[in-house]
Amino acid sequence: MPHVEVTEVVKGDPNQVYELAKDMESYPKFMEDVESVTVIERTAHSTITSWVTKLQGKTIKWKERDVFDDENRVISYCQTEGDLKKFEGKWTFEEVPEGCKVTLSVDFELGIPMLAGLVNPVATMTVRKNCQSMLQALKAQVENRRT
Repeated sequence: MPHVEVTEVVKGDPNQVYELAKDMESYPKFMEDVESVTVIERTAHSTITSWVTKLQGKTIKWKERDVFDDENRVISYCQTEGDLKKFEGKWTFEEVPEGCKVTLSVDFELGIPMLAGLVNPVATMTVRKNCQSMLQALKAQVENRRT
């Protein structure tokens, strides 16, 4: 199963960066590939969200459960239904001298076993690019707020 992990250092307070990342409904305002995020259910420490994104020009839809560990600044997510066979991972927000080190990890499975050897490397590269784009958008949103 492919695994992608990307990291970005954001010049900002880790708690503020974490809170912005928790506000998934706002992603379409500043993340180009995210068309919509709708909160279906919200509790004190979790949400169920419905996502519509573009990945290399193709629309991808899914629902996920997001679990928020506020004490450790970790967001874990796991697809509950959608276009991929498996899609899960986590965001971590670590205080560093420059501000906040954000790491986004994704484990996914397309669900096409016979083509996995051919498709997974391309899919991994595409998912990595998408994750980097999300982190760069988060960084720009935080750092532009400070100016």
